[in-house]
Amino acid sequence: MLLDSAVIDDPYPFYRQLHSLAPVWEIADTGLFAISTFELVAEAASRVEDFSSNINFLLYRDDAGLPCRLPFGDAGVQALATADPPTHSLHRSTVFPELVATRMAELEPDIVDLAHACVKRAQEQGTVEFMSEVANVVPISIISRLIGFRDSNINQLLTAAFDSTALLGSTLALVDLMEIIGRVGDIQTWLADQLSWAINSPDENLLGAVARGVRDEVFSDAEALAVLHTLLSAGGESTTSLLGNAVRVLAENPELQEQLRQNPGRIPVFVEEVLRIEPPFRYHMRVTPWDTTLGGVDIPAGSTVLLLWGAANRDASIFERPNEIDLERQVPRRHVAFGRGIHHCVGAPLARIEARIVLTVLLERTMEIALEAGQAPQWANSLMVRRHERLPVRLVPR
Repeated sequence: MLLDSAVIDDPYPFYRQLHSLAPVWEIADTGLFAISTFELVAEAASRVEDFSSNINFLLYRDDAGLPCRLPFGDAGVQALATADPPTHSLHRSTVFPELVATRMAELEPDIVDLAHACVKRAQEQGTVEFMSEVANVVPISIISRLIGFRDSNINQLLTAAFDSTALLGSTLALVDLMEIIGRVGDIQTWLADQLSWAINSPDENLLGAVARGVRDEVFSDAEALAVLHTLLSAGGESTTSLLGNAVRVLAENPELQEQLRQNPGRIPVFVEEVLRIEPPFRYHMRVTPWDTTLGGVDIPAGSTVLLLWGAANRDASIFERPNEIDLERQVPRRHVAFGRGIHHCVGAPLARIEARIVLTVLLERTMEIALEAGQAPQWANSLMVRRHERLPVRLVPR
């Protein structure tokens, strides 16, 4: 049921069933457990010794429609998002100084200019596929600048980012998963060239920070490439999904649009509510190194655990009216859209900045944002990401 197309497109009724019937749900005959309530997801995320981030497998959809594990043994590299302490702490401290909000804020003028250019071009078309014209373009362009890539091809980087999250989407047949695995080598070669250049002449940017990490033997070459690949894919995917989800919500709610046009100071709170009800990443995986329990359920050693951020964010025991946008929530950032604990997304400040700017520009320049009649939005076929593959909208200029 977890991988049914109807559940992929609208998982929230299923999540509510899990909340009430099986907060820790064992998916029979798979070795997988899904965690759905806010408190249990938060608990598992905090118990890093029992729920390890050192994954050594991917998930695919087998012939019975169930998630199935594809081990990759020692071929994987544990770095940053997939590393446990103390390795994780060392990797994060090496790159995090380059990712603090103040440095990200330096990119604001670039984001404003790019947002205006993309929205203006989209407006000229009247009806526009928002993802390809705006939501895909801004985040991948900005993360490329933040990392410090040279001579980057935005289309190549976007494809690589989407391929990375497709590997973890859990919905592909094995043959399709293997095809994407085969393409990963191309971006790895390109990243290796970028890293080699930076090691010889590291700048004051993310690429330079990672290069200095290699020089100082904090990272192996393989770990450094894994960090760069993670930053690229997460930095592009998270904000791309967030922008599309926010515009979908606005297009379906003209009153909310007008409320935000009249009071743009509420846009950051709106962003938090969109993150809560439609988080860019719906789950992340953990593995159990030994037998453990969670919520009174025994979880054997070697099990795969899915922390369902999307389900936790709509837990009615935590959030009043969990399925509604509420600009008056007392603690709007209580959600777990950017994860929880030591693996809280290092790029969260950048995603918030980009979303605030793009939505501000979009609302300033339009009188109306509406879904295009007869052209239904399409979600990406992924258990992991909540991103629109297509989002046709009509933009009426102000």
